[in-house]
Amino acid sequence: MDTADQWLTTEETAKELNISPRTLNNARSTGTGVVIGYTKIGSRVFYKKSDVDAYIETHTYVHTGQCKAAL
Repeated sequence: MDTADQWLTTEETAKELNISPRTLNNARSTGTGVVIGYTKIGSRVFYKKSDVDAYIETHTYVHTGQCKAAL
């Protein structure tokens, strides 16, 4: 299976992003901060690994001036 097709739990996604699962839950609930599409199956939440990787890629900067320019 291609790693881009893998599904990650909230805990695994939080570990990839180096944030707490609670921060990820709050971002998902409020729609602010770390905004990554997810799939909910029953009460479980899953994130596509390719979406997590894309989020990291688009939020990687060389210096702080780039971050402000992106806004």
